[in-house]
Amino acid sequence: MGKYANAEWYRRRLAGYVARYGAVPPPWVYAEDSRPYSMQWRMGDGETLVMVFWEWWDQQGWPVPERVEYFRKWPPPPRWIPWMADAIWDLRPWEGGEFDYGPYFGCLEQLGFLGVADVDRDLDDPRWLELESGGGG
Repeated sequence: MGKYANAEWYRRRLAGYVARYGAVPPPWVYAEDSRPYSMQWRMGDGETLVMVFWEWWDQQGWPVPERVEYFRKWPPPPRWIPWMADAIWDLRPWEGGEFDYGPYFGCLEQLGFLGVADVDRDLDDPRWLELESGGGG
């Protein structure tokens, strides 16, 4: 068990997500019009979802094929594909040096996930700046 498993706030949120979604959803299901690098995921309800997700995800102990099946239920928009790859293969690109998602993206394409070629374009879309600065709807 992880560090939140026995916390009341975790159990309450977990029960709520499971009641509503049948499992803990990935962030893009919870907030469809979001991107992975938004402050939304570092404070408030977004941060809580991410904390609950990773605790729950680790508790599942699924092998890669089952992780892939989870994401088939909730395929990500292109901007979330690196995040999905991190979850499927337990990648930690932030832990040092340059990281090449190329082989993982190729595998995701072979698995039938759409939008891999659009990751950078989606991440760099100017609408994210507008939405995150409060100027968009």
